[in-house]
Amino acid sequence: MSQDVSDELLGMLVCPQTHAKLVHSGDWLYSTDRDTRKKYPIRDGIPVMLIDEADVADEAEFDRVMVKPNENGQSDND
Repeated sequence: MSQDVSDELLGMLVCPQTHAKLVHSGDWLYSTDRDTRKKYPIRDGIPVMLIDEADVADEAEFDRVMVKPNENGQSDND
């Protein structure tokens, strides 16, 4: 089940490690930084923006999510 994050909140959040923009896909916020490919979980509708809680997306997953995020930072692949 995909968790909603408001466009306003998504516009304010950045990757805490690289300060890159984020893309929302499913239950994750993905950093747009290709070098780190960090993804942060969304739990109970709240983005957990802690580096220690982040996972690293494999290259195929990262590419799938980054194919075409829309202007609001939402992945069109949800």
